[in-house]
Amino acid sequence: MTSIDLNADLGEGFGRWQLTDDEELLSVVTSANVACGFHAGDAVTMRRVCELAAERGVRIGAQVSYHDLAGFGRRAMDVPAAELAAEVAYQVGALEVFARAAGTRVSYVKPHGALYNRVVHDAEQAAAVVDGVVLADATLPVLGLPGSHLLKVAEQAGLPVVTEAFADRAYTERGTLVPRSQDGAVITDAAMVIERSVTLARSGTVVSHSGEHITVRARSLCLHGDTPGAVELARRVRAELTASGVRVEAFV
Repeated sequence: MTSIDLNADLGEGFGRWQLTDDEELLSVVTSANVACGFHAGDAVTMRRVCELAAERGVRIGAQVSYHDLAGFGRRAMDVPAAELAAEVAYQVGALEVFARAAGTRVSYVKPHGALYNRVVHDAEQAAAVVDGVVLADATLPVLGLPGSHLLKVAEQAGLPVVTEAFADRAYTERGTLVPRSQDGAVITDAAMVIERSVTLARSGTVVSHSGEHITVRARSLCLHGDTPGAVELARRVRAELTASGVRVEAFV
């Protein structure tokens, strides 16, 4: 039977402000990408999400990013490699404290936002992220875009790699994500997102922004938690995957 992991970005709050419905999304997804304080999240939020994830058997991933709270980690930044490696390790380590306190552990690492897109094509920044992961825990899987420099470098370093797809993001014909600054980069039509989810899981293909069918073979499917109606959409995606014969389970 075909299987797929469902991941979502969670813990993206700060102080009294909360962006994602963590509790409800944790009843749907199998992996949680938890913000580690650099683009969103704080100590209290990280602890709460880890406790909720542990209660539900959801795997915890460190969603590492550039140090950019004001820009939600979506602004391009030039960070020296040694500094970026240290910051990645710092974020993983911070989340690990709360994961262990909840009786579990950090199970993987996924970059966020501008860093995620940068390490698709930037070998130096990708190597810095991998160096940071190795510094924190040399056994952690890295989650990223198929064909990215990040996954290539991670594999060379001996880290497990996990490919990821996005049902609600438009793709270029090269298999990369259309920048959010372009019209149509984010797909908001629920029926289309559900259809793309099933197609990605069952056949590993998706229709690009230009109308071409491209191959995107992924072990995990990302459901963004900051979109309107995210919880209901996630439930519908999971239900349709199951109805289509796809087993939904964590990749670790």
